[in-house]
Amino acid sequence: MMQDSTQRLKLLIVDDIHPIFIEIVEKAGILVDYKPTITFDEVLACIADYEGLVLRSKFLVKPELIDAGKKLKIIARAGAGVDNIDVAYAESRGITLVSAPEGNCDAVAEHMLGMLLSLLNNLRISDLEIRNGEWKREENRGFELGGKTVGLIGYGNNGQAMARKLSGFSVNVFAYDKYRVDYSDEFAEESSMIKIFEEADVLSLHIPLTTDTRALVNTDFLAKFRKPIYFINGSRGETVEIHNIIKALQDKKILAAAFDVLPVEKFPPLTSTDWFEELKNFRNVQFSPHIAGWTVESYYKIAKVLAEKVVAVSL
Repeated sequence: MMQDSTQRLKLLIVDDIHPIFIEIVEKAGILVDYKPTITFDEVLACIADYEGLVLRSKFLVKPELIDAGKKLKIIARAGAGVDNIDVAYAESRGITLVSAPEGNCDAVAEHMLGMLLSLLNNLRISDLEIRNGEWKREENRGFELGGKTVGLIGYGNNGQAMARKLSGFSVNVFAYDKYRVDYSDEFAEESSMIKIFEEADVLSLHIPLTTDTRALVNTDFLAKFRKPIYFINGSRGETVEIHNIIKALQDKKILAAAFDVLPVEKFPPLTSTDWFEELKNFRNVQFSPHIAGWTVESYYKIAKVLAEKVVAVSL
């Protein structure tokens, strides 16, 4: 996207972002208005003055907002995905979308590996028991990750980072990615879903939220696994049918599960669901508040990667 030398690109940043983003784009001659406390209505009222919008997850970017941004050329999301943006509509308006999945893939992989190791070794359960005055060694005998087969669904930045982190654990890693071919590497073997269903001990999701992946993990899907699995999800909460997960936990089709993401997030919304109370009562279920990619390092790296992409597409 060539920018007229007499007209400088002007960005509106509506979310908190590391200062390195502003430093990089301003050095390239791009103007910035940094307004991390701005409301949706305030954005709607002023977006017509900007060629670019930068956000994290503050709100949904729907046609109403896109139409109000009559000069919009770039929408940049400081994160891995763009599922809070109406991608098809934005693209129909000729708007370029950029995100920064490279910036937090290592953070996500480390977090999800930590959750998996915690499940295998009953770390949450034994911690709670000790705090309650219980010292149970035999009951908390764990399982080693080595020798197990891990199935990764999705082999983009996050899936590849997870495979790299797993490489020191002597595991077999099979990766399925519907949108790629010839992607086997030293860390994972390109696989069919049939092979994952037959051999996986662990299932880890690394997929964006799309019409194909919404409620992907449901009863029919889980019934195809030949043996019980450990399940971890650090992608998007809506990729699973949570009631079906609960049933699989009850039936021991899922041995233990870890969720960094849920179909409904934050409080009080979670307490209004018809499933959270039941899910949280499983001792073999572990949660974190959507922080798998939320590290000090990724805060910087996401901003830097995103800024470089914004500069590249604005030249």
